[in-house]
Amino acid sequence: MKVVAYSIKPFEKEFLSKANQKKHDITLISNPLSAETTFYAEGKDAVIVFTNDDVSAGVIELLANSGIRYIATRSAGTDHIDKEAAGQHGIKVANVPHYSPEAIAEHAVALAFALNRNLIKADDHSHHFNFTNNGLMGFNFTGKTVGIIGLGNTGLATAAIFKGLGCKVIGYDVNLPDDKGLIEQVPLPYLYSHSDIISLHVPLNEGTRHIINTTSLQQMKDGVMLINTSRGPLVKTTDVIQAIYSGKVGYLGLDVYEFEKGLFFEDHEKDNIKDELLKELMQFDNVLITPHQAYLTREALQGIADQTIKNLDLWQQNKCVGKACACAKNCQVPAASNPI
Repeated sequence: MKVVAYSIKPFEKEFLSKANQKKHDITLISNPLSAETTFYAEGKDAVIVFTNDDVSAGVIELLANSGIRYIATRSAGTDHIDKEAAGQHGIKVANVPHYSPEAIAEHAVALAFALNRNLIKADDHSHHFNFTNNGLMGFNFTGKTVGIIGLGNTGLATAAIFKGLGCKVIGYDVNLPDDKGLIEQVPLPYLYSHSDIISLHVPLNEGTRHIINTTSLQQMKDGVMLINTSRGPLVKTTDVIQAIYSGKVGYLGLDVYEFEKGLFFEDHEKDNIKDELLKELMQFDNVLITPHQAYLTREALQGIADQTIKNLDLWQQNKCVGKACACAKNCQVPAASNPI
């Protein structure tokens, strides 16, 4: 299969090469997918994309006109892809439904630890030979209540770590997970009002967009710690900024940002104009922002690469990609003799 992979970072190449074993003719480019870069897809069968690529209806139409029949995303989320448009053009879509949920979970907990114990401030002070303890007080995680919103693989992995720290873990999900013993299932308003720490692990859709807003924030404890390693638009940024000013949010850890598209994954240090909301967030000592790196472990990257190549393998064999299928309902997928 002839493929072009967009938005490839240097550290991804070895993992894709190892997974591919020269089975597919894959062109790796650093350019993001956009209307201006679809010409790279001419003569290809498939494109491989990432979360900040433009896979809107207009771009999909251009890809279809170029002969593209498959879109594989190197992510679990598919909210960046217009799947209805793909279906209308007969383009099949696949994702990476599972890739080291522990990587995301560990980063979520790392954000919580760093915020609680003021590690960024302490490191900065130490680099200036200021070894006082002023302004560095934290709290014990043991005995605190952690609310997990979204009890899929990543949410459950995060819950297990907090449980191991001696936290009481409560959770909410629209679906009951198989592992019912790890977490006490509670209604969402109860979770908001009883949690000292809240960690988000849900996909982005119309039901979860801005799930964290003025109304939900008002239900939370004063000084709550809020962690988001899922999707930026789960949090309404303007509302959470006001909650930080008021003291309702005492700690905010973000690995994703509502307006990160075209910003994260690239170096914008020398830009003359910078995102004003992000600048405002960064002025707070109790806010920690990382550049969408929760997935960035060797194990996760290899898992992503392996599943991406497996999706291409199965498509080439005219087989269904099983649980990795992210097609719209009107995108027909051939029956699988050996689905995953």
